[in-house]
Amino acid sequence: MKICGMEKFSMVDFDGYISCTVFTPGCNFRCPFCHNAALVNREAQEIPESEVFDYLEKRKGLVDAVCITGGEPTLQPDLEDFIVRVRALGYKVKLDSNGTNPALLSRLIERGLLDYVAMDIKSDFDSYEEVIAVPSSALLPKIRESVALLKASPIDFEFRTTAIAEYHSEKNYAAIAEIVRGGKRFYIQKFKDGENNLTQGLLHELPKEEAEKFLAEVRKTVPVVGLRGY
Repeated sequence: MKICGMEKFSMVDFDGYISCTVFTPGCNFRCPFCHNAALVNREAQEIPESEVFDYLEKRKGLVDAVCITGGEPTLQPDLEDFIVRVRALGYKVKLDSNGTNPALLSRLIERGLLDYVAMDIKSDFDSYEEVIAVPSSALLPKIRESVALLKASPIDFEFRTTAIAEYHSEKNYAAIAEIVRGGKRFYIQKFKDGENNLTQGLLHELPKEEAEKFLAEVRKTVPVVGLRGY
């Protein structure tokens, strides 16, 4: 599997576990607020799989889990094989995804290869194309399928939205709340502008008081909600 980064020791990427986080290159979205531009644009230098597995072999008992993020990991054709090898070493696995590959997601769940999934909900479905900055007509049915798949699955998961003042307001809080209705957890993530973002200086964080209004709306449909980064 192509890997373009590894954070060897993280206490924030998988709640409750010490994790090693690996980053995969490439994405089928072009969200202007993305904070991993080098991965999305495939500009980051690859590291060999062997480096990751050498580290995991040495850290058994010290690291609990592997978090796979990107970019969009489900674009990697050998993601499944990579996860099988990780689990064979005794590690838990968390997958971060935009939900555009429900067939693979379903297979990974059915095989018992995932312990946790964090799926991004970019906005209400009427606004998705504006937020992801690519045509959405072929992607939205897959995203809807992944949402339904997770809600019906036995594994632990969360939905999450990076809150952007230009994209999120009281006009779509309720619509997003309906998308995630029946989910287990929902988190609003604070946006931070910076040099690693796909664009700089064009977007702004949703103020905390607005984020709390957003959260209050989602609390009507999801039992566990929270803010991250605020």
